[in-house]
Amino acid sequence: MHVKLLLKQTKINMPETIIPNKKAIPFLRWAGGKKWLIKELNQIGIEKCKFNNYHEPFLGGGAIFFHLSPQKQSFLSDLNTELIDTYRCVKNNVEEVIQELKKFKNTEEFYYDIRAKKFRKDVKCAARFIYLNQTSFNGIYRVNLKGEYNVPFGYRKKDFFEPDNLRLASLLLQNVNFKEGDFENCIQNVQKGDLVFLDPPYTITHNNNGFFKYNQKLFSEDDQYRLSEVIDQIKERDAFYILTNAAHDKVRDIFEKNDRVLELKRASLVGGLKAKRGNYSEYIFTNLND
Repeated sequence: MHVKLLLKQTKINMPETIIPNKKAIPFLRWAGGKKWLIKELNQIGIEKCKFNNYHEPFLGGGAIFFHLSPQKQSFLSDLNTELIDTYRCVKNNVEEVIQELKKFKNTEEFYYDIRAKKFRKDVKCAARFIYLNQTSFNGIYRVNLKGEYNVPFGYRKKDFFEPDNLRLASLLLQNVNFKEGDFENCIQNVQKGDLVFLDPPYTITHNNNGFFKYNQKLFSEDDQYRLSEVIDQIKERDAFYILTNAAHDKVRDIFEKNDRVLELKRASLVGGLKAKRGNYSEYIFTNLND
């Protein structure tokens, strides 16, 4: 959405440094994020779709949301409460979050000091979340059995936040309804003509039997079937959906609904410089027309 229009609609005062024609980009990194998918959206049909409200129940870094910059209402949710609380703070208290982040340092000693701390104030918690995400190893969100974030320092030289991008993100988030919890709750607000983007944790990974842990819980095969039922409900409401998932025969069986299925190639980006990386296939299921 155009920045000047957003400022007019929300009546928010922003510094003159905000560039009128610039679009907000994700301020968080997320393992399994869909930045790579943006260049394929035209092939999927989303660029031609005149949808109403936008829904995304597996939010993560929100790459598709930020790219689309929905002009109407958006309903964004995730099982990760810390993540959703951070988005809320950027929406409602962005200047306070920025001031907190300015106090942080991109050093190993400071990183482990902040990682070990617990804050009560929402703004401090949000700043901590953004800082750890941007300075950690690969931006991975991982917690131990006690629920404590335990990802090592990443030795990144890049600045860990851009104040004006956070401000632009805050503007875009003004039309967002946030909620934490299970993906099944996303169906509550879906109406005819809405678009639902679904990017679940992958139970099966690219023709292997590997499993991913997500927020201390496993996104199981049963969860995949529950998600398939949610898609049925989305279609019953004459809404649009896009589902991303691993290219695996079992996945195709679960989500086969006589809709379009695309198989797209992407590069694996998870792992260090010495990690084995390669090209993987992912399925895109959608009822959008091409």
